[in-house]
Amino acid sequence: MEVAFENAGITSAEQLRDMGADAAYATLLRAGHRPHFIGYYVIHMGLQGRPWNDCKGREKDDLRVKFDLLVAENKPQGDQGLEKILNTIGTGARR
Repeated sequence: MEVAFENAGITSAEQLRDMGADAAYATLLRAGHRPHFIGYYVIHMGLQGRPWNDCKGREKDDLRVKFDLLVAENKPQGDQGLEKILNTIGTGARR
């Protein structure tokens, strides 16, 4: 994650804390980082000083909704050919 954040221009823990989990993750997505739900909620847990696997139940369900929205709104621009093919055969991104 450190390398991914650095590649996206987030270079310090202070900057990450100031941005918050959602804005930081959106920045990662726009920089081309592949979406991964666990990585998303790990950031949330870490910023709260909680163990990464402490996210459960309703909290995890709510974060999943936010994650899906962030992914939909922050896809990197570029060739979406594979995405179209996967959608056509019914195995595309979760909607």
